[in-house]
Amino acid sequence: MRILRSALRSALRSTWRRGSGVGLALYALALGGVLGLASADWATRGGYPFGGVTVGAWTLWPRAGSTAADPYTRAVNARRGEIPLAVGEGLLMTAAADDAGRTLDAACTYSITGATPPARAWTLTVTGRGAVDPARPVIRESFTSTEVLRERDGRFAITLGPEAEPGNWLPSPRAEGPLRLALRLYDTPVAASAGSLDRDSVPAITRVACRS
Repeated sequence: MRILRSALRSALRSTWRRGSGVGLALYALALGGVLGLASADWATRGGYPFGGVTVGAWTLWPRAGSTAADPYTRAVNARRGEIPLAVGEGLLMTAAADDAGRTLDAACTYSITGATPPARAWTLTVTGRGAVDPARPVIRESFTSTEVLRERDGRFAITLGPEAEPGNWLPSPRAEGPLRLALRLYDTPVAASAGSLDRDSVPAITRVACRS
């Protein structure tokens, strides 16, 4: 009888150990899956994580649409459902801060002045980072090189802000919160040499005022 009880206890301990090992393995797999999904969501939620060239307040993405784009860049494109500009088609430039390094805020007014690098055409779009406020009617989301008002020397001044302004006014998509600008240059010779641009060759972004 004593031998039977000892054998039973040994069998129970062995079964418990095997069950603990399986449970631990399942827990590790589940934890790894959750962490993997969370990290993938974080890496592809915002802009491109790698391959940018900084010029002033702008970040240029010369390889976003190339065949040599990294997997994270391809994942961001897939998540957005966008077809990026290839090297021979143009160049994407984005800005999430002004020239002083302060994050663009929808509650503030900004002056975007100067000129763009040489290109056959360009578009400037306020993309934002968040949902558009449904209470604010969509008046305009972008300017193009064919419709923007210019100075005699070809330079332009665009006002980005929540309140209507004379001239080239680009309204904020919401009352407050971070914004992002996207400047797309089409048929531009600088797409293959983005690193050669200097600060004076891209538009300046200056904060004018903020609502208290």
